Amino acid sequence: MTALFLLQYTDKEEVVLWMNTVGPYHNRQETYKYFSLPFCVGTKKTISHYHETLGEALQGVELEFSGLDITFKEEVMQTTYCDIELDKPKRDAFVYAIKNHYWYQMYIDDLPIWGIVGEADENGEDHYLWTYKKLEIGYNGNRIVDVNLTSEGKVKLVPNTRIPMSYSVSKDIKYIHWFSIFNSFMMVIFLVGLVSMILMRTLRKDYARYSKEEEMDDMDRDLGDEYGWKQVHGDVFRPSSHPLIFSSLVGSGCQIFSVSLIVIILAMIEDLYTERGSMLSTAIFVYAATSPVNGYFGGSLYAKQGGRRWIKQMFIGAFLIPAMVCGTAFFINFIAIYYHASRAIPFGTMVAVCCICFFVILPLNLVGTILGRNLSGQPNFPCRVNAVPRPIPEKKWFMEPAVIVCLGGILPFGSIFIEMYFIFTSFWAYKIYYVYGFMMLVLVILCIVTVCVTIVCTYFLLNAEDYRWQWTSFLSAASTAVYVYMYSFYYYFFKTKMYGLFQTSFYFGYMAVFSTALGIMYLHIIALLLVLIASVVLICKSLWIKMSAK
Repeated sequence: MTALFLLQYTDKEEVVLWMNTVGPYHNRQETYKYFSLPFCVGTKKTISHYHETLGEALQGVELEFSGLDITFKEEVMQTTYCDIELDKPKRDAFVYAIKNHYWYQMYIDDLPIWGIVGEADENGEDHYLWTYKKLEIGYNGNRIVDVNLTSEGKVKLVPNTRIPMSYSVSKDIKYIHWFSIFNSFMMVIFLVGLVSMILMRTLRKDYARYSKEEEMDDMDRDLGDEYGWKQVHGDVFRPSSHPLIFSSLVGSGCQIFSVSLIVIILAMIEDLYTERGSMLSTAIFVYAATSPVNGYFGGSLYAKQGGRRWIKQMFIGAFLIPAMVCGTAFFINFIAIYYHASRAIPFGTMVAVCCICFFVILPLNLVGTILGRNLSGQPNFPCRVNAVPRPIPEKKWFMEPAVIVCLGGILPFGSIFIEMYFIFTSFWAYKIYYVYGFMMLVLVILCIVTVCVTIVCTYFLLNAEDYRWQWTSFLSAASTAVYVYMYSFYYYFFKTKMYGLFQTSFYFGYMAVFSTALGIMYLHIIALLLVLIASVVLICKSLWIKMSAK
């Protein structure tokens, strides 16, 4: 299999081949040490390895030196590097691995390569081990940009025999090229234009009706039917239900969006995908560093809504996402330990993550909360909130918040549907996602689509004289996460061949975390909606005053 990488070398410089893990091909996360199978090691002197980053440790990287002699731009003819003394226990281990379709992963200068252990005949009675690793390394100047592994030398597994293991290295000149997702991009543009057209056409009709009402005399205006969003100007800024949870979700959503934006930009600039665990390590560091964003937006919104238990809100906002992620990871970790998988997180790493939460995230969140309450925590609504809430009239079934929420996530999900396939493939298959420029475009357009959808949903709700827009606007956008999680079921059963308790719990556990974080991320759009609602209320108020004066 092939992959892309960009590190600089000099001629005849040593290129290290690391052996990482082995495991069932269809269960990518169920991995074990490469030498848990009775493979043999080359003759070259062993090089020690350690977990260089937190992300590498969390991802279960277990590198061991292969002992193979490889140098930059130097070819190696087929060479035997060791022999396997195949007794019955070793044969049984290889047979079990072949029956379960075991693949192994290697790294050449941090570039991942996958190869198959062996295969069985059509009857499943005889089993064969691939003994010849044929490596083809592609170069572009002083960089390795491509590696292809071909497994050859099929040898039947017979007890009490000696099996020679060999390898060869050939070179090739490669050039990197990028693929296009132009069709997906155009589909998103079409969706944005469609939603914007519907919104502007609806608002234009409202303004035309109000202009017509201004030309009526007092008697006709009194007999006229005044309804819609102009009636709820005194209630639209009423605090949401459960303001503590709502403000905590808003703060967490703003932080997740900030982390996503920063990490994607760093991946575009620094090629984070090229180093083991660097993407995860960077995400953890950026999340901790952006904790003041969480505290600022969550704390200021809670103060604006008249909340008094700001310390409790701060704790909930600070630990909402870490508790969800760590809880899921620790639960799956128990299963990994039971399976003796390399994905089991070391105890020291778990302690380090907990220390980050208590000694970095919490203090920074406290700083952000204090700043948010003091700088922008005072209510600055453009109109007075009525002391007594107005009754909400009955409305048609399709104007109910539950229906609006269910329909609101369809268009945003449609805008990211194609890109989701590539992201899922990088998570759960043997692919590397490296087109973060396209991901940035998708993220920007996803935000635009989501803003348009939530604006339309909020307008429909207010037009039905229902001023409870906060949770509806959030859930109408966050329902996209439900569609993403439903798509994960389709992907699991129809696009993969995963099986077993460990892989299933790993997949659906982390997909639940991913979908929930995606849904919470949409809460940063609430800030944009606040600006919109303020503008609508100002227009509504001016119309109301003008009509009352006449």
